[in-house]
Amino acid sequence: MSLASPTYLAAIPSPSTAVWHLGPIPLRAYALCILAGIVVACWVTDRRLRQRGVAPGAVLDIALWAVPAGIIGARIYHVITSPAAYFGTGGDPIRVFYIHEGGLGIWGAVAGGAVGAWFAARQLGIPFAVVADALAPGLPLAQAVGRLGNWFNNELYGSRTDLPWGLEIHRMDGGQALRDETGRPILEEGLYHPTFAYEALWNVGVAALVFYLDRKLRLGRGRAFALYVMGYTAGRFWIEMMRTDEANTIFGVRLNVWTAALVFLGALAYFLLVRGPRQYLIPVGAAAVTPTTGSDVSQVDLSARQAAEQSAAPEGYRTVSEEQFRHWQATGEAPPEGSDPTGTAAGRPDAGAAGDRPDDEFVDGEGASARPAERDS
Repeated sequence: MSLASPTYLAAIPSPSTAVWHLGPIPLRAYALCILAGIVVACWVTDRRLRQRGVAPGAVLDIALWAVPAGIIGARIYHVITSPAAYFGTGGDPIRVFYIHEGGLGIWGAVAGGAVGAWFAARQLGIPFAVVADALAPGLPLAQAVGRLGNWFNNELYGSRTDLPWGLEIHRMDGGQALRDETGRPILEEGLYHPTFAYEALWNVGVAALVFYLDRKLRLGRGRAFALYVMGYTAGRFWIEMMRTDEANTIFGVRLNVWTAALVFLGALAYFLLVRGPRQYLIPVGAAAVTPTTGSDVSQVDLSARQAAEQSAAPEGYRTVSEEQFRHWQATGEAPPEGSDPTGTAAGRPDAGAAGDRPDDEFVDGEGASARPAERDS
């Protein structure tokens, strides 16, 4: 260990402060980065949900369930995979609830968040696959922003390196760098791989990949989310093996490496086996919008539609094809109830099974209504 950093041609500095105090209230950089990531994910998801016909603001209703459930799931995963710190010799079970001290697992966050999002989507009458696909590029962007919190905490770095982007690491205590007798922050000896930065950059690439392929292939039925999962776990597999922080192992391999491999295979199987078109939604129970007349082209009174959307949230949504959705956008004319040009009923196991035809040739449950579950169910 060294009290001063050796001289290198280039290096990435690390912050010496990870916690600020507003009176008695601590402001933690890690928490702020997580919150910023949630905002990014909500913004991206809201735009994509609206493009598929979901009313503005629905993402906030979903986030109210998904975010707390994700935090709970993340903590549960951490405790299950690192039980010794809480229930082993010298452990303190009450510290299970000390989330502010750190200890959140991304796998539990995704699983818990998915449960919360599913519940919220059910209440709103939105197919869960639509929510998942809308979230697919926003989630890796949120993870990329959240990883900046590890930079502030001087944590989750890899082995020593002489590369120009090697990371300086401070000795931290209570969110502050320890200082020598001259008041300078104390640095660990050498430079280290910034694995948190590798993961952040990888996640941005995953988001770009999902954006591109989703637009090109018009993915539906949760396949955009499966693509995100494959992309993220492929990166996490090799990045996890670079990390040097303490972790549980199985056969000498870090637990998260095994988890990444298994989750990747599950997502790959889903992506290859599931087929079907992208789903679009028309609100049910919203105020009617009458197209304007007086020209050869039927158009919707957009001001009336906006007022209707703001006056009352829809009771639920009907799943329609993209062609029907575009027609409804242009004219305000919804397809007849029960219409199903392909003869494929919504929710049937064989819906969209003919994978040898392009996705856009399928219509998923056109005219079928998806209404919210009863509140007391």
